[in-house]
Amino acid sequence: MEIYLDNAATTALDPEVIEAILPFLTTHYANPSSAHSAGRRVKEAVDNARRTVAHLLGASPEEIYFTAGATEGINLALSGAIQAYDLSHVITSRIEHKAVLQTLKRHEKEGDIETSFVKLDERGNVDLYHLENLLRANPRTLIALMHGNNEIGNVTDIQAIGLLARRYNAVFFTDTTQTMGKVQFDLAETDIDFLVGSAHKFHGPKGVGFIYIHKKHHLKPLIYGGGQERGQRGGTENVVGIVGLAKALEVSYRNLDASRSKVCKLKQYLISKLAISGIEGICYNGESKSIENSVPNVLNVSFPCLSTGSVVTKLDQIGIAVSGGSACQGGGASHVIQALACEADKENVRFSFSKFNTFEELDLVVNAITRIYESDPALSAHTGWKRTASWA
Repeated sequence: MEIYLDNAATTALDPEVIEAILPFLTTHYANPSSAHSAGRRVKEAVDNARRTVAHLLGASPEEIYFTAGATEGINLALSGAIQAYDLSHVITSRIEHKAVLQTLKRHEKEGDIETSFVKLDERGNVDLYHLENLLRANPRTLIALMHGNNEIGNVTDIQAIGLLARRYNAVFFTDTTQTMGKVQFDLAETDIDFLVGSAHKFHGPKGVGFIYIHKKHHLKPLIYGGGQERGQRGGTENVVGIVGLAKALEVSYRNLDASRSKVCKLKQYLISKLAISGIEGICYNGESKSIENSVPNVLNVSFPCLSTGSVVTKLDQIGIAVSGGSACQGGGASHVIQALACEADKENVRFSFSKFNTFEELDLVVNAITRIYESDPALSAHTGWKRTASWA
């Protein structure tokens, strides 16, 4: 049995993406910077991909720059803005991706910036009143707040944050790695200055992403070289990845409503199956249980601790891929879970779905989890477990 429920980490390539990139793995392999016809043909493919991404996002082609992924884009956005605009203050949250937190930590250690952390409620939602107070006290600051959280799925109101940014003359960066390809963007109607995406999160290839830089801005480059990406990022373009990224985003937008509907139903189905599984003490972290307030493909569940290992490991041993962290065995919860009002003695499991998952797979997963708890020798004395279900 092989069941993949770790789509927030990476996704399978869409068949249309594979078809689109094959020619650039075989016959169209020239360097796009070359002046000959073979090079010009490949450069046109890169330009077409840029136009596709821009059109889908409501941006201009000159606002889209290709990168090696969201982590590079995050580093470029934060470091580039801090240096280009001589910014000395950043507002972020304690549940951002480590690429944000570690980049800011480095700049703070070097004395470039002071970092303020916006308050979060017990479910991890941004306190917009506190954010406005921070902006009022620190005009001309950099805001770095993600759109969709990669662990608990919370969706942040980036429209409201953008409006606050304009009101207080701040610069607004948002990480859309978990929402790109899953929600509709119209950047012409937003107050976002920079955002990043990564192809492998929406059924494109790994090792390629993009950064949107509003045309009124410039960033100090991280990588210098031959002037590629209009001088913003040196190095020969990853043509296979770029073509695949554009096709993956195109396919995602074409099937947006149908894919979202299916993934939402998968989430609701898993919640309903867990509710009748007989495992007591289950709770849901952040807003991940909410269809309205979270990305549709993420469900973060806290389970009672086992006495013989972790749920994640035991599922992996039978071919079910999920992710998570456990305080049960002394491993410690993630920085995201630690920032929430969660029970400390739980194992947190992130299930993340894609359009390729099925309801039958979820039946097998819940069956497997229930068997794991049934077979744990110490659970008869565990207050978080009551054997109420019978399994053949």
